[in-house]
Amino acid sequence: MTDPVFEAAYQAAQKSLREGGIPIGAALARAGQVIATGHNERVQQGDPIAHGEMSALRAAGRQVNYRDTVLYTTLAPCAMCTGTIIQFKIPKVVVGEAKTFPGEFDLLRSRGVEVVVLDDQRCIDMMRDFQRDHAELWAEDIAEEVDIPE
Repeated sequence: MTDPVFEAAYQAAQKSLREGGIPIGAALARAGQVIATGHNERVQQGDPIAHGEMSALRAAGRQVNYRDTVLYTTLAPCAMCTGTIIQFKIPKVVVGEAKTFPGEFDLLRSRGVEVVVLDDQRCIDMMRDFQRDHAELWAEDIAEEVDIPE
């Protein structure tokens, strides 16, 4: 049976893809209930820090604390999103996949964050296709350079 909170994150990633954005979605949950979802909006908003996890946290608004929440994301969190998870003391992150991008699991775990990787094939396929078809946009998202053939 699929976790409905993870499904919300996956659907957010699909929404971003339909909008012409980077297909990474996230959902913040408390007691198994979705508080908010978000997706990478760098392209749509022209905002360099609008990653999926940041978008979900922004959508959740102010919380007294995050120590009883779980952040679900379709892709391993980057350094920026990892820093935010650590800053707000989110104790657990459920990740769709880390095969196409390794993220910052060592840093998360070193700060006591529980990391669960689902190896969701839909997420792997979605990111592999995106990285292949939109290499320049992907490189921009993770602040890497890409050799563009002339």
